[in-house]
Amino acid sequence: MEAGSLVLSIPNAALASKLKQRLPKLQESLAKRGWQVNAIRIKVQVERPVEKPVQAPKAELPRNAVVAFGKLAESLESTGRNEELKAALRALVRHHGDNAPTGT
Repeated sequence: MEAGSLVLSIPNAALASKLKQRLPKLQESLAKRGWQVNAIRIKVQVERPVEKPVQAPKAELPRNAVVAFGKLAESLESTGRNEELKAALRALVRHHGDNAPTGT
């Protein structure tokens, strides 16, 4: 309700057109039920379809890259600063080791 006017949001123009034809009857019916409606306005509000997010393809590492990351993890000096990096490299090798494509 806006200042005595009932505002209806309709999803498409075809429905709005049908509803426009029935506005006098709707206004009369509302008045009988105690609603003081001076006017009825119709707004067409087309909803945009919800787009599904595009999923990025799973990254695949070539086998030689997985091997190189494994060698790097083993060759790094065991210091406090390197432990997290070494753990991450080992996890990467475990994750991609079985899935890595052969070849390059």
